[in-house]
Amino acid sequence: MRPINMKEELKSKETIVPVVAPLREDLSLDQDAVARIFSYLYANGAIPFILGTTGESASLSSAFREEYLQVAVANKPVEKKLYVGISSNILDDSIAFATLANSLGVEDVAATLPTYYKLSEAQMEKYFLDLAEAIPNNLIVYNIPATTHMSIPLDLLDRLSYHPKIVAVKDSERSMDRLDQSLLLWKDRTDFKHYMGWAGACAYALLHGSDGIIPSSGNFAPSIYAEMCSAVDNQDTERVGRLQKQSDELGALYQSNKSLGESLWALKVLMKQLGLCEPFMMPPLYALGQQEEEALIHAFQVLITKENIKLNFVNHV
Repeated sequence: MRPINMKEELKSKETIVPVVAPLREDLSLDQDAVARIFSYLYANGAIPFILGTTGESASLSSAFREEYLQVAVANKPVEKKLYVGISSNILDDSIAFATLANSLGVEDVAATLPTYYKLSEAQMEKYFLDLAEAIPNNLIVYNIPATTHMSIPLDLLDRLSYHPKIVAVKDSERSMDRLDQSLLLWKDRTDFKHYMGWAGACAYALLHGSDGIIPSSGNFAPSIYAEMCSAVDNQDTERVGRLQKQSDELGALYQSNKSLGESLWALKVLMKQLGLCEPFMMPPLYALGQQEEEALIHAFQVLITKENIKLNFVNHV
């Protein structure tokens, strides 16, 4: 393990939450749930990131995405941040959506690679450069091989990192070697940030120079990650380890033995227990059975009681 060397220039680490797409039974946007979720996240020191993988963005219509963006902006306090995903297989659509977001005051947007064709490294580079040049926002490059089935090479990311409008990478690839190499490249950079999208490596990434974390379990447990970032800022490594253990246990509840799509449904089930949203899913994702739901809720209640995990519950829907 490399010695800890935190980025001194940053005042604090960022807790960013990839927010679900809260739906009503008719699959329309639950605007009231957006308000509850945003209020909960901001109150617990987290920054919402909408229309990413956890937000089912690949299954949402353009009209739905635009409505979600409008509602999200309406629920963002003036002094707070909001990150927005613009990923699409159609470059012009990503550019148009980023431009709309910018017109509403969103400074930073994130994009994955398009997901249908396997791309060469040169094609990946050209794609992100074309996107960065065409949009008015800052661009966060989002690496997630689990959905794009491609890994963005680190040497390519490093080249992209020197473009003035490419300001960060969100990396959800589950590789400790890649994480170590990434932090060696960027932990001392003041003009380019590394965000860890793999919850299981949050503590390690923060302690070794990552600028922030983007865990899906932050949807219902944002305080754990905000406290983790604070503990890192204070160099309280023992507390960081305890919080990582809680994160691992909570993540296992809705992710173990489930596909990514199934885990997103389970995540919404847990969010319902806090009064945040209903567990409806946008096709092609669907709910699992009633028995599965009841077992999940029971395991959740047992865990938070046993481990005395405080989640700052709100009123039930």
